[in-house]
Amino acid sequence: MEHGKAPTAAKGSEQTFAVGWLDVVYCVTNMRLVSRLGEEVGEQNMPTANLPAIRACRPAWNKGRLIGQKRPLLPKHVWAIRVRLEIAGNHRDLALFNLAVDSKLRGCDLVKLKVVDVYASGQVKERASIIQSKTQRPVRFEITEGTRKSLSRWMEEPLMVGSEFLWPGRFHERLHISTRQYARLVRDWVSSIGLDPTSYGTHSMRRTKVAEIYRKTGNLRAVQLLLGHTKMDSTVRYLGVNLEDALAISESVEI
Repeated sequence: MEHGKAPTAAKGSEQTFAVGWLDVVYCVTNMRLVSRLGEEVGEQNMPTANLPAIRACRPAWNKGRLIGQKRPLLPKHVWAIRVRLEIAGNHRDLALFNLAVDSKLRGCDLVKLKVVDVYASGQVKERASIIQSKTQRPVRFEITEGTRKSLSRWMEEPLMVGSEFLWPGRFHERLHISTRQYARLVRDWVSSIGLDPTSYGTHSMRRTKVAEIYRKTGNLRAVQLLLGHTKMDSTVRYLGVNLEDALAISESVEI
């Protein structure tokens, strides 16, 4: 095919070719080829009503899968995972697990944490603050005593000497672990205590502590601030709060 010329096809036929990074099937009608942007690759434009449908070559990633909100871990699950990681002597995973629960950060922010974000003056901070990747807004989180101890042990590992990132990658081309690797670790953690890995994910770690806070206090505003949400509606949907939850809280209050 010569540069600058559009491919041709017979009427009613289909032809597949690459456009940018995506391979798309283009349906050709009336002897004219229509581009992905709805423009004819030729002399005239085809009426919008006659534009052919564009079908992706690959099926949707979630086709045929049951995809829903991931469950938070219960306190007994948290302790069971901690004990297993402690016995195994897996200092990195224990520190990562503990900080994931405490920080309530999205996976993309958790894996990018730097040493300076949580470590200063030779010790782990009691509170830290970062700018969220999704919203570009700051969010603060606490680092409890148990988490500080596990982080201190992790900082003493040879791999951490001179490391900029808190969770450095195993290979030189990776500055830190990826969100996909973090997701695999979460699946391993929940599987190790007999839970169904399809029901849990990285957002389970983010929900775990705030779900318990909401269950004990019913304070949605506090949960909103801890999650770094800008709208209360987002927090309500994220926690899956419904009328039954509201009534249960109301019943626990006597006047």
